[in-house]
Amino acid sequence: MGLPDASDSRLAELTRWVFDDLGFAGGRIVPASVDASFRRYFRVTRGEDTYIVMDAPPDKEDVGPFLSVGKLLLGMGVNVPVVLAKDTKHGFLLLSDLGQRQYLDELGTEGATDRLYADALGALSTMQMGGAGMARDLPRYDHALLMREMELMPQWFLRDHLGLQVSAAERGMLERLFETLAQCALAQPATFVHRDYHSRNLLVTAADNPGILDFQDAVWGPVTYDLVSLLKDCYIAWPVARVRAWALQYREQLLAKGFPLGATEAEFIRWFDLVGLQRHIKVLGIFARLFYRDGKAQYLKDLPRVLRYTRDAAEGFAETAQFADFIAKRVEPEFLDAQERALA
Repeated sequence: MGLPDASDSRLAELTRWVFDDLGFAGGRIVPASVDASFRRYFRVTRGEDTYIVMDAPPDKEDVGPFLSVGKLLLGMGVNVPVVLAKDTKHGFLLLSDLGQRQYLDELGTEGATDRLYADALGALSTMQMGGAGMARDLPRYDHALLMREMELMPQWFLRDHLGLQVSAAERGMLERLFETLAQCALAQPATFVHRDYHSRNLLVTAADNPGILDFQDAVWGPVTYDLVSLLKDCYIAWPVARVRAWALQYREQLLAKGFPLGATEAEFIRWFDLVGLQRHIKVLGIFARLFYRDGKAQYLKDLPRVLRYTRDAAEGFAETAQFADFIAKRVEPEFLDAQERALA
């Protein structure tokens, strides 16, 4: 690459680290990806070899969890990037390159969908079974965290995106809903939770498929959370019957491996759907916040899919029916206009 933009001091510093400290002078650095955090990724090419460099500004991102969870996952035998060099003071990591074939881009390929999901579910069961012994020291997906996540929705989605003024009665309904969903999550058997296990964080790899990314926020929490992240993906949707079949196949896979589920098929699907509702309530808030706070508009186009997941799950249970009614009467009438305003 040429000289970095003079205004991008982080990239200039990263380039010096790669070329001078690591001895990659004469190599090439190009952007690889950005994510919803403050992290950026660059691909370094030297001869026939490629590597990934993570740029995590220390005042905004801590590379410690990435290092510790990555080590944990390597110990479980799943395919994650290997740390080849690090400068934790400046927030730089040199990683092995797992490629560029995102699950999201290949799931629609004829005949590939079931195979790719089988691999992803197999890796998930490996993490969840290994997590039973190896991941107990991870942060807990506790009541406070579950509630804090859901509170993003009233602020960023209802108020800032839709411009809704929520009444006292509606606020009370939301508080009861959030408590119900938190208690459902806490009642499930706990295990390793990646926390963002979906098609943009999985890479199609020739060996040990899939390559797993973005695991630094892992916690010890509800067994269905990663399953619903994968199967009710915010970036791609499948027919309800197909999703339920995959979920129940995964339940059988866990039982066959000896995971102490203690749930009938109906109970497992209830866990799955209500944890999915908690996640998608959170995501409505996060995607809106990414636009209004961080200026990242690309996630707005996925809001309709997330809202459909939210409404469909809320309609399925008596204890969440009031929220489904709230979506129908208060959210959906404002949603299209809010999207048009934001995307204009």
